Amino acid sequence: MKFARAEEAKRGKPESLSKKKDDQKSPISMTWIILLAFVLCGGVLFEVLKLFFNF
Repeated sequence: MKFARAEEAKRGKPESLSKKKDDQKSPISMTWIILLAFVLCGGVLFEVLKLFFNF
């Protein structure tokens, strides 16, 4: 009965009002994305610096 009343209350309303908006979060945090990008691209960056500055 509870479900039937909830469904009956939704009828006639636009979907945007009847459905709640969920904030979709990334499965990994921005810190880990930056760290992963540094690990993947950092080697290239250091090679370019070595090429120009001859460490």
